[in-house]
Amino acid sequence: MPIAQEKGQIRKMLDKFTPVQVLNIALDFGEDPIYVGRLASKGGRIYFEYDAGFIKHKLEISPFNLPLKFGVQSFDPTLFEGLPGVCNDSLPDGWGRLLLDRSLRAKGIMPDGFSVLDRLAHVGHTGMGALIYEPDCSEGAEHGTINLDLLAEQSRQIIAGNSEEVFQKLLALNGSSAGARPKAMIGVNKDKSNIIQGIQDLKPGYSPWLVKFSNNLDGRDAGAIEYVYSLMAREAGLEIMDTHLFTAEKSTGYFATKRFDRLARGKRMHMHTASGLLHSDFRVPALDYQDLIKATMVLTRDIREAQKMYGLAVFNVLSHNRDDHAKNFSFLMNKAGKWRLAPAYDLTFSSGPGGEQSTLVMGEGKDPGVKHLLKLAKTADLSKTKAQHNIDKAMAALAGWSALAKAHGISKANIKRIGGVIGV
Repeated sequence: MPIAQEKGQIRKMLDKFTPVQVLNIALDFGEDPIYVGRLASKGGRIYFEYDAGFIKHKLEISPFNLPLKFGVQSFDPTLFEGLPGVCNDSLPDGWGRLLLDRSLRAKGIMPDGFSVLDRLAHVGHTGMGALIYEPDCSEGAEHGTINLDLLAEQSRQIIAGNSEEVFQKLLALNGSSAGARPKAMIGVNKDKSNIIQGIQDLKPGYSPWLVKFSNNLDGRDAGAIEYVYSLMAREAGLEIMDTHLFTAEKSTGYFATKRFDRLARGKRMHMHTASGLLHSDFRVPALDYQDLIKATMVLTRDIREAQKMYGLAVFNVLSHNRDDHAKNFSFLMNKAGKWRLAPAYDLTFSSGPGGEQSTLVMGEGKDPGVKHLLKLAKTADLSKTKAQHNIDKAMAALAGWSALAKAHGISKANIKRIGGVIGV
């Protein structure tokens, strides 16, 4: 069955909720969608089967845990609610799940009765990456200019349990982004003077970005801290998408980054997190950077990509970015089936579970340091000299913390606190 082209023909309104039992999946690289296969729910389990025509394309959308083969496949029902990891990557968590669950309750639908297939149908065509799902029950986004201060205030009201009338608007702007902090998919013009919704195809002159807002645990300078970290990461040699700090009325600014899963003229890239690829629950940290470097090498077959992962390990450890869990690393696949490591993201000063590094470094999580990074270098086929060069470059970039932080309005207390921890 080919994927349907007209969304209006198959849309199911949530206020007339009918559970989804079968879900069609396709890859949309911005051209004609390629039908992948079907997900089905039966007897409390999720089943998947590739379409025979898709197998001929020889596109491995999830090589490790969803092999390209004929026949029905099923998965551990205790992980990802029974979904294959690549489909779980399409689901929002944190903020996005909060919005949807509150929206469901407002419509008289209990979230516990809303299955993972129903949630994927709600993602529809609007998810991160190139996978799309039908029936497509995604929310239609409003057009026109967006006011970030208004969105931030509405987000704060929702966190406080108020403003049910804005659920649908914020839900439509969230897409399937992950993470606990409120965020929105936006379109930004070249000089960043105008912002529009960024879920649907953008009009000429606009590019797709993601903007974050503060949650209850963030300080007023959280956006500025993440922005400065992006500047230091770029200086350290990491591949980073364009970033920007939009002005704000009640904080030092809103951190925004250009999306790496969307290209010019509506083109898309298939995206897969390390969590989904390796079937590793990011809420239960169990990975080591050795695992990530080896997985990168196997997936991309390019030692340069594996060495990029090493560089990311160096920066995360030295900058005290300890929330480096398995969903904070992603891979991208183009329409020819070529994989590469995605640009680095979610880089900021943070603590992991129990204050430890979420991703271990040669088995060390409590206090990883240079000696562990030098040992890790062998996994990425890097000499001690080249590894030390990476470390020195990251340290030099981090040395700019105080000046950059002061220039972007970060509080003196946070400048001192973070500088003391990262040793600059």
